[in-house]
Amino acid sequence: MLLEQLQESIDFIRSKTTTKPKIGLVLGSGLGSFVDAMDVEVKIPFGELPNFVPPSVEGHGGHLVIGKIGGVELAVLQGRIHYYEGHSMSQVAFPVRCLSMLGIEKLVLTNAAGSLYAENPAGSFLIIEDHINLMGDNPLKGPNIQKLGPRFPDMTNAYDPELNKILEDSLKASGATYNKGVYCAVSGPTYETPAEIRYLKIIGGSAVGMSTVPEVIAANHLGMRVATLSCLTNLAAGISATNLSHDEVTETAKKVEEVFKNTITDFVQKI
Repeated sequence: MLLEQLQESIDFIRSKTTTKPKIGLVLGSGLGSFVDAMDVEVKIPFGELPNFVPPSVEGHGGHLVIGKIGGVELAVLQGRIHYYEGHSMSQVAFPVRCLSMLGIEKLVLTNAAGSLYAENPAGSFLIIEDHINLMGDNPLKGPNIQKLGPRFPDMTNAYDPELNKILEDSLKASGATYNKGVYCAVSGPTYETPAEIRYLKIIGGSAVGMSTVPEVIAANHLGMRVATLSCLTNLAAGISATNLSHDEVTETAKKVEEVFKNTITDFVQKI
């Protein structure tokens, strides 16, 4: 059934474009304006794509955008759906699986995340080197589809070290403030309590968010090379002096959009 759904989506997309990009990009909360800098060939709302689910969260436009930036062909998911919206893990991973079947070999994931350390302030970036999945679910649960990947995929280098090194070079070139670390994925939609944040720091986390990890798991299962960049949009509960809000997330992402655009443009040209 899943393979049939993926093929239906692929056939629809290929009827709209002849471009065959090898690099895919997923834009997280508040980062969707990146597509404004692209030379867009086609922009398709998720609601028009067979088997796609439109996002319901502000800051996630919900479009598949195919085009170029800096002469590099890209397939871009402008926004994503989340587990906390009530979707299954299979639905959350579906767009990334679709990108793989379109021919995407290198996947660049971005998100907005909460920083667990005051020295990594809002407005800085985090290169994700590893993750801790605390979502309580996994997109590979259930019968394995051998055509997509192995039953037990290795996750040692889930975040490609070579791509991460190039991403670091691009962040330096754009003058971004950044660090490297571990992303903790929780189900949401509530923000974490101060006690939960203390726990995440104890187990080795650097940032926390409610997305990305299902996509990383699915992408590695499919054999894609993955790099992931978090925009740290707020300090986590107990570290921040104020209550957390989604408005803060989108406002911070807006402030760094130029640095973000320059970083990703430089990165995709180098890979």
